Amino acid sequence: MYLQIMEQIKQKVRVGDWPAGHPLPSIRELSVATKVSVITVKRAYTELEAEGVIVTQAGRGSFVADVMDVQKALGEAELDKYIAGLIGAGRALGLSDNQILAQVKKALAEE
Repeated sequence: MYLQIMEQIKQKVRVGDWPAGHPLPSIRELSVATKVSVITVKRAYTELEAEGVIVTQAGRGSFVADVMDVQKALGEAELDKYIAGLIGAGRALGLSDNQILAQVKKALAEE
């Protein structure tokens, strides 16, 4: 469940709904809103902080990190997931790396 919370927060940051410095709901508020335990929300916040997506300030709360490239990094991480899926699908079909790359180039050319 904490992974779902993390993904939802990352999505809000990635699309710009929550810009740098935006305050996150308190752990208790989000726990009540999502109907999950405080421990689960705390873990999500801890993981997000370790990834550099948010910062937590004692007595003030948690905020979207002021790192200029947070949105770009999250977008690239999302793209990496899609690329990994594409490679996995190609290999499952028995395609070589060159064949997979040729398909990608063809799709880009048609774009």
